[in-house]
Amino acid sequence: MTDFIFMVKDSSYMFVTGPDVVKTVTNEVVTQEALGGAVTHTTKTGVADVAFEDDIEALLAARDFIDFLPANNREGVPERPTADAWDRIEESLDTLIPASANQPYDMHELLSKVVDEGDFFEVQPAHGANIITGFGRIEGRTVGFVANQPMVLAGVLDINASRKAARFVRFCDAFEIPIVTFVDVPGFLPGTAQEHNGIIKHGAKLLFAYAEATVPKITVITRKAYGGAYDVMASKHLRGDLNYAWPTAEIAVMGAKGAVEIIFRGKTPEEIAERTAEYEARFANPFVAASKGFVDEVIQPHSTRRRIALGLRKLRNKDLANPWKKHDNLPL
Repeated sequence: MTDFIFMVKDSSYMFVTGPDVVKTVTNEVVTQEALGGAVTHTTKTGVADVAFEDDIEALLAARDFIDFLPANNREGVPERPTADAWDRIEESLDTLIPASANQPYDMHELLSKVVDEGDFFEVQPAHGANIITGFGRIEGRTVGFVANQPMVLAGVLDINASRKAARFVRFCDAFEIPIVTFVDVPGFLPGTAQEHNGIIKHGAKLLFAYAEATVPKITVITRKAYGGAYDVMASKHLRGDLNYAWPTAEIAVMGAKGAVEIIFRGKTPEEIAERTAEYEARFANPFVAASKGFVDEVIQPHSTRRRIALGLRKLRNKDLANPWKKHDNLPL
C-alpha cells in the first residue's frame, strides 16, 4: 500500500507465507532471499523499488529521494536553488541517435543531460528495465520522467514496463508533479506469454494513467513511435499538453519493412526494397504527424532542455479537472 519501498540485500524480506510454510504446504524448498528478498522484489515482482547493499546506503538514498517529493498532495513541488542554466544548450544530443535504426543508445544519457546538474533518481531500475521512471529537476522544480530504454528489449512495452510506468504516472498525478515523457518505442512485445498474461489489459493501465492525468504533460519523441505503443506513451490523443519531436522521429503504424511486407505481400524482393525506400521517405520523419497536429513542433535535440523548461513555465498554472465520478475504474 506504500508509494515506494526500499530494501536492503540479505537483510530485508517480504512474503505472504515464509519458507517453512511453503515447504509444509507445497513441499517446495526455498530460501528467504529467493522467496522474498530484496533482489527478488526489485527484479522479478516489482513489489519493491530499489535494493541497496546496506542500511547506510538505503538511508542516504531515502534522504535524497524525499528531497524530490512534496510534503503532501496539496502542496506544490519543492523548489531548490540551482546554478544550472534553464536554457543550457547540449550539443552532444545532436549525435545521440545512431545512424542505423536498429542500433540502440542509452536513454540515461539523454535524461542526465536534460535534468538540473545531471541529478536523476531512478525508481525501479532493475524491474521492467525497458522503460525508465524517476525524478529529476528542471529550474530547481521536481519533474517525473518516463522514458523508453532502447538498450533493453529495444525499448518495447511489455506487461512489466506498462504496469511500472502506469503506477509512476498515477503517483505523479496524485502529487501534482509534472510528467515529461521521452518516446522511442517500436511497439508492444509480441508473443504468447505476453498475450496469455493479459498485455491488452496491462497495457491499458498505462494508457488509462496518462489519459486521466491532469498535471502538465510534455512529450518528446526521439526516434520510433509506432502503432498503439505511440498512442500509449503520452501522445496528443491522451491530452498531452506539448508534444515535440526530434528530426529523427518516426511516427507510423509500424516500421517500413514490416508495413511494406504486409501491404505488398507476394511482391519480388526488388519491389519490396523499392516500396520500403518509398515508405521510409514518406513516413520516417515527424513532419507528416506534425502536419496533422499530432506533434506541436519539431525541435533540435540540443535545445531539448530549454524547450522543456519553457513548456513547464507555460503550464505551471494549468487547471484541468476530470468529470466528477465516485472513483475511476482502472483496468485492474
